[in-house]
Order: sequence, then structure tokens, then C-alpha cells
Amino acid sequence: MSNITLFTSGSVIPDYLRDASDSTTKELAGGSGGKQISIKGGVWRMMIGGEEVAKNEERSMNLVILGTGKGITRTFYIGKYEEGKDNPPACWSSEGVVPNTDVQNPQSSACATCPQNIEGSGEGKSRACRYSKRLAVALEGDIGGNVYRMSVPAKSYFGRADGEKMPLQAFGKFLAGHGIPITGIVTEARFDTSEAVPVLKFRAVRPLTKPEWELAKAQSLTDDARQALEVKMFVPKEPQVALPSSFKEAAAKVEEIAEPTKRASRKSVEVAPAPTKDVSAILADWGSDDNE
Repeated sequence: MSNITLFTSGSVIPDYLRDASDSTTKELAGGSGGKQISIKGGVWRMMIGGEEVAKNEERSMNLVILGTGKGITRTFYIGKYEEGKDNPPACWSSEGVVPNTDVQNPQSSACATCPQNIEGSGEGKSRACRYSKRLAVALEGDIGGNVYRMSVPAKSYFGRADGEKMPLQAFGKFLAGHGIPITGIVTEARFDTSEAVPVLKFRAVRPLTKPEWELAKAQSLTDDARQALEVKMFVPKEPQVALPSSFKEAAAKVEEIAEPTKRASRKSVEVAPAPTKDVSAILADWGSDDNE
């Protein structure tokens, strides 16, 4: 199968071109943001800095899972979540236990008792708070090269095995039962075509060769792998506008002015009512159509 490739020939980038200190390319890319594999729309998409740079429409992809985040990541959005939009979640938890310390308005003190974690709090019977499992992965043919962040949604993580095709949690239990480290094998991630939304199933393809195993272990300890597992949310802050000095001086002078005393109310003066006209005088003032 073909993986996400940079050149049409599918050639692997040589080691001498893998320069992590290339500031020119990073500047063009909008910074040093990590690489990510997204499954939006049932298509494998390579994302850098939130922008799609390549895609692969095959049903499956062979990966080496270098590491997994601790616990289950939870994110709660006010309103309907739209992938790709710059709308940060209102509340989130890296490990699914308590909200992160940088959450400005946590929905609860603990995820287990949060009202957004109740069945039916989202659409239909779903929960408003979304579950996901964060992975650091490498492509089968590029184990010593790029490290990608991959977020596995709840329906791809929880659930029962269907033969050798399993949700990620069941796949991990299967490997643990056989004493096989997940980083020591090539894992196939395949879209489940029976599902209406993108759902992945996983299976073991082959064990790594000894040189591949050494590469995978080394990659799992790199900064790229560590950063791929971090949960960081960018929450824009309200801009602080500095007032001109003239505004500050005027404000200080206002504070120095003593509060005005209440003026004593004047005594009410009785006003004699205007004399009323009789009806004939009022009609005379209106005039008559005969005079027009």
C-alpha cells in the first residue's frame, strides 16, 4: 500500500535532508507546529499547523504506534463542534479526571461528576463532552523519520472486537494478553465502512525487525513524540488596549473632584390656573368654513 507521500515517485526523503533546524521552511509553514494525521471525512489527511498539506484516500494505513497519552482526553464545546474551525473548547481535560488548570470556566471540579458527561447531554443519547485517545505514530516505511500526532475518537477507541479487527482499547488488551509491546509491531488502521462516521479498526500486521524495533524505541523517546502526546489548547485572550496618557490624566483629575453635594430642593410654587374660555369663544377662535 502507499502511505502519505511527498513526491509522486513515492521515494523516501534521504537522511541528509532531514534538518529539524530549517527555520526557513518552518517560517513558511507558520511556525514549528507538529505534524498530525487526521481522519476527517474518512480520508487520511496530513496536517501541519492546522492546514492540510497532503491526503491519502486508501481505506487503511500501516503505522507504528510510538506512544499513547495518559488517560482519555476530554473536550467540551459550546454549540456544535466543527473540525477545522478556530473555536477552542470551553473545557478540557488531558487525562479525563479533572479540568486542566488553564481552563478559564471549568464545567465541573471533576470529569466523573460533570453535567456534560451525562448520557443525553449531547445530541441524542450522546455526551456533550467528547472522548479521544492521543497517539504518537510513525509510518511503516519511515519509522526513523517523521512523528505524527493522531487523535482516535471514542467510537474508534471503545467497543468490542470483530474478529481480528478491533477498536484501539480492545487491540491493546489483545496485545497485552500475548505479551507483545504495541511499539514492536506494524499496526494496520482501517476505516470501518459499515459506520456512517469515520471509525477505525486496528489489527497486527507483522512484528518489527530488530533494526526497526531499535528505531521505534529511539523515536518514542524524542521531543517530537512527547509533543505529539501533549494536550495544548489555544484560547485567545481579550486584547488589552492601553489608554493614552491624556486619558489617564483626565481620569485622575475626575477622581480628585469631590462628590457634589445635593442641592436643596426649592419649595414648590403654586401656579394659578389659566382662566378658561367659554365655548362660544373657543368656536370663534377656530373660524368658519364660510370665510374661506
